[in-house]
Amino acid sequence: MPREITYREALKEALDEELAHDENVVIIGEEVAEYNGAYKVTEGLWKKWGSKRLIDAPISEAGFIGIGIGASMLGVRPVMELMFYSFAYVAFDQMMNNAAAVRYMSGGLIHCPIVVRGPANGGTNVGATHSHTPENIFANMPGLKVVSPSHPIDAKGLLKSAIRDNDPVYFMESTVLYGTKGLVPANEELEGGELLIPLGKADVKREGTDISLIAHGRAVLTCLAAAEILESQHQISAEVVDLRSIRPLDEETIMASVRKTHRAIYVEENKPFCGIGAQISSMIMEQAFDDLDAPVLRIASADAPAIYSPPLEKMQLPVPEEVVARALTLF
Repeated sequence: MPREITYREALKEALDEELAHDENVVIIGEEVAEYNGAYKVTEGLWKKWGSKRLIDAPISEAGFIGIGIGASMLGVRPVMELMFYSFAYVAFDQMMNNAAAVRYMSGGLIHCPIVVRGPANGGTNVGATHSHTPENIFANMPGLKVVSPSHPIDAKGLLKSAIRDNDPVYFMESTVLYGTKGLVPANEELEGGELLIPLGKADVKREGTDISLIAHGRAVLTCLAAAEILESQHQISAEVVDLRSIRPLDEETIMASVRKTHRAIYVEENKPFCGIGAQISSMIMEQAFDDLDAPVLRIASADAPAIYSPPLEKMQLPVPEEVVARALTLF
């Protein structure tokens, strides 16, 4: 039977297995080694694998991300940890201008198999400079892959696939999810002996017939809670589609759901202006307009910097009750 483990433990299992699978895999970041990781995702791995495989970096994202990108071009498979994805902006030139373009500009001769992982979320009362959700920014750049898992099984399977991918993968997690639990099969229970989830494949987390709630990351849990309320209090059957991978994007699964339910809401903790929901809404309107019985709606976080105050920040983020209220306007 599958075990119930935390999102954090699932990520650590993926890292441990990939360190064993390929000697070229290394983990680099602030406090990932001796300190066991800022969020304890790498706990115990330094003692097991040593200082050549887990490397503590100085507080200089531009420096150590640049080192990782350069190393990846020479055959290393670095997994870089950002303490907050907000700090990716310090390494923006490296991550956007260099990692994204090198394979194209070298005519396919140079690959950049790097993973940059860490939390990209608000809701933890750490202020405007530590609460960014930049998945839309990175997904805008050709050559990059962007992943945002919502469940422990996805966190493990997608991270393993990301590490084996020959392109840069920016893996965006949530500090709020690290302690959440879910069923993850042990390797001995799996055909092939390991859990690998391909990038670019969405997952229907809940089947439904009346409306599609589409989301990524922690917003998937918001949608699942909203779907329960819609079912129990309003007799509305909501389908919940988890993108898992933002780029590459699984358009087929999204469109199949919308064509079945004829209504759609995109829910995200990203900002609304030029957000992921804008892309998905446009795609649905262009490809499935005749299948819709109502306009596509978008629910995002407030279009303002994250507020430090805990009760006020909660008001900035999507909640199940808001999803329910907006869904009811479509019937």
